[in-house]
Amino acid sequence: MFDQILCIDDDPIALMLCKKVITKAAFSNEIITAQNGEEALLYFNTLKYNTKPNDLDNKKPRLILLDLNMPVMGGWEFLDHFSTSNYTDFNTTNIIILSSTIDPEDLEKAKKYPMILDFLSKPITQQMLEYIKNKMTI
Repeated sequence: MFDQILCIDDDPIALMLCKKVITKAAFSNEIITAQNGEEALLYFNTLKYNTKPNDLDNKKPRLILLDLNMPVMGGWEFLDHFSTSNYTDFNTTNIIILSSTIDPEDLEKAKKYPMILDFLSKPITQQMLEYIKNKMTI
């Protein structure tokens, strides 16, 4: 079980479903949500600047479930920012893209980001969580 994961999606129904499936599967103790990439970056900035360096490892999410198509700041923009040196404190956080898109160009683009563990289609299921858990070898 993970201590904390972050779900980034602009669809409140997708976030609710994500929370339900994760809770039912006992996959994480805490589920943080953000409605777009900008909100998620604000969350990471708050962690970075308001957490003692020794405590940061215990407070940061181990996994991010990321949607791609969102207003304000989409998933690709989030990844571009999250990949910079400003966020190196979080470079052990794995990312699963969870999107309704099945565009082959998106699948190829995802390979350029080393923190992306996989690209899965919505909606999240308990089987997908089991797959992720095995892939991350908790």
